[in-house]
Amino acid sequence: MDQLKPTSANSCPLTPLTFLERAAIVYGDCTSIIYNNTIFTWTQTNCRCLQVASSLVKMGIRRGDVVSVLAFNVPAMYELQFAVPMSGAVLNNVNTRLDARTVSVMLRHSEAKMLVVDTHLRAIAQEAVLRFPPGIQRPMIVLIRDDVDYAANEKLTDTEARQPLMNDVDFLTTYEELVKKGDSNFNWVRPVHEWDPITLNYTSGTTSSPKGVVHSHRAIFIVTVDSLIDWSVPKKPVYLWTLPMFHSNGWSFTWGMAAVGGTNICLHKFTADDIFSAVDRHNVTHMCGAPVVLNMIANSPDAKPLKKSVNFLTGGAPPPAAVVLRTESLGFNISHGFGMTEVAGVVVSCAWKEKWDQLPVEDKACLKSRQGVRTLGLTEVNVIDPESGLSVKRDGLTQGEIVLKGACLMLGYLKDPYATAKCMREDGWLYTGDVGVIHTDGYLEIKDRSKDVIITGGENVSSVEVESVLYSNPVVHEAAVVAMPDKFWGETPCAFVSLMGKANSEDIMTFCRGRLPHYMVPKTVVFMDELPKTATGKIKKYRLRDVAKAMSLPKERSRM
Repeated sequence: MDQLKPTSANSCPLTPLTFLERAAIVYGDCTSIIYNNTIFTWTQTNCRCLQVASSLVKMGIRRGDVVSVLAFNVPAMYELQFAVPMSGAVLNNVNTRLDARTVSVMLRHSEAKMLVVDTHLRAIAQEAVLRFPPGIQRPMIVLIRDDVDYAANEKLTDTEARQPLMNDVDFLTTYEELVKKGDSNFNWVRPVHEWDPITLNYTSGTTSSPKGVVHSHRAIFIVTVDSLIDWSVPKKPVYLWTLPMFHSNGWSFTWGMAAVGGTNICLHKFTADDIFSAVDRHNVTHMCGAPVVLNMIANSPDAKPLKKSVNFLTGGAPPPAAVVLRTESLGFNISHGFGMTEVAGVVVSCAWKEKWDQLPVEDKACLKSRQGVRTLGLTEVNVIDPESGLSVKRDGLTQGEIVLKGACLMLGYLKDPYATAKCMREDGWLYTGDVGVIHTDGYLEIKDRSKDVIITGGENVSSVEVESVLYSNPVVHEAAVVAMPDKFWGETPCAFVSLMGKANSEDIMTFCRGRLPHYMVPKTVVFMDELPKTATGKIKKYRLRDVAKAMSLPKERSRM
């Protein structure tokens, strides 16, 4: 057998782009995208992606160039997940909630050759490009004209689309012109090696400055197929896009929907009412989102039980058991997974056991809030003691850092070998920076980010655990707990909450005292109308820590 070697016939590079080719054959007449009054089939989507890829090449985009996209969940955004890498370029989805300064930094860091921007975000694009220093080449700008404009009789003409936004910033062309002028028979640019980069995604920056995560065609192929299997996604699902596509390429379900011939229901922006309306109108079967979306659904004053169950995959932050319970009572079937930008999708999930169906609903909700076990595409997950480097006890109590190993991990951080080496160490593990435990049944549970653990009087306080208790209070809408400096204790828990009822600080602390050890009870409660969040729904704890730190300073110093 040693004589048998790989050949060109059995070693073709793995890439998720082949999913679209197959979808056009198998699901050609099936609906691929629905957005307002726009409806496409998989045949049309395949042709449009090829046409855009063809136009990009004609405009000078070459293999390895970065093409950035700043857009909401509109059809063009979905198509670009295929079209950009089909031109040989590397796709960079940009967070739509970032300010122009940060967008500018990312465009320069990635050396983007082109920026495709949603018409509603063009003011950010113009300022970002104008921030480029003299001598630094600016990216070509392509404008996505949204159907929302058409519906409001505000359609932009080609002339208007090319008008300078400010000073000397011009749009080169429009997205639909790329489609119109492209070749639907284009022989798309296939990767030379499956390790070639396909995407560049910047981390959310909740704990530090954003870093550029580079993924290969191979890793994306694996995590996409793996996610479909793990979530048991059937053929021809109806998928509602409440998860931003820029968030790790929609946890790789952008490509996944092509693999199973799904219908993508696109929403530009949405409220809880929009979600319920879309679910009912389109017979939605699947959707994803951060716990903030679950919270939006659960706390909607107009929430009503669904006519038919909808599968909802949540992740990005540990979902409070109380929120899971309230959402499932409406008919959503909640699945919980763990992933990060560095793995481009869900690689740990709370695989459900039939015997758990017999448990009380409160116990089931608590189990679903755990992250779970590795998916098939991940080689290994572990929780290790940072000092000894050994696995922690599987007792559900002993904490350590969560580490991962597998083919679906990133290639590394762009232009940052130090951060890459710090994250992906020589011992073969990717260090996540998340603190967790492993229960006796082998299931993983995240307790906190390493930077979010509060040490008060020598005791470790899990902010996630305190937040779960706060969320179980029916008057609490949102909650986040951070460390507040304290002269005596070193740190004390400080809770930031938004309410959907009436309560004062003492009410909140009294509620916690009946459910938590004394040292874990927040010593300070700050009320806010809304907690600051990243575009992926994660609460910006670094900002709350700054507020808590300022509050702890003497008045004369805090004014500085």
